[in-house]
Amino acid sequence: MSKLSHTSNTGKANMVDVGHKPDQQREARAEGFIRLSPGIIELIRENQMKKGDVLSIAEFAGIQGGKKTSELIPLCHPLQITKIDVSADLKEDGVQITSYAKCVGKTGIEMEALTAVSTALLTVYDMCKAVDKNMEITGIRLIEKTKSDIKG
Repeated sequence: MSKLSHTSNTGKANMVDVGHKPDQQREARAEGFIRLSPGIIELIRENQMKKGDVLSIAEFAGIQGGKKTSELIPLCHPLQITKIDVSADLKEDGVQITSYAKCVGKTGIEMEALTAVSTALLTVYDMCKAVDKNMEITGIRLIEKTKSDIKG
């Protein structure tokens, strides 16, 4: 097994020095799902939730969450984010959240994509908790991450 990069020789938490790495274009996609009751699905579909438009607010919250990742996750580097997109899609049994994040930098942007999805899902949960006590957040995962050299 390879050594963890965020652990020092003495086992302490360590922010990795990426200063020697070249800037690259980096992209990541993530997804997650929140299972909801049929009654909540209908309220969301008809935009009848007391707190407002669940899907739009979740999308905006996801974008904001992705932008704040380095403030939330202690060893994440602040990144020069060039794009975060979050999509909330109402399904038959819940809401599917997908995110896309892009940056130019020395380290990846997968944590921002995952944080965007997580924040959007938590926002759906918050907006629906008064009506549905059996919601379940599942399947938060990284779908893809890429990096490519910047053509000069």
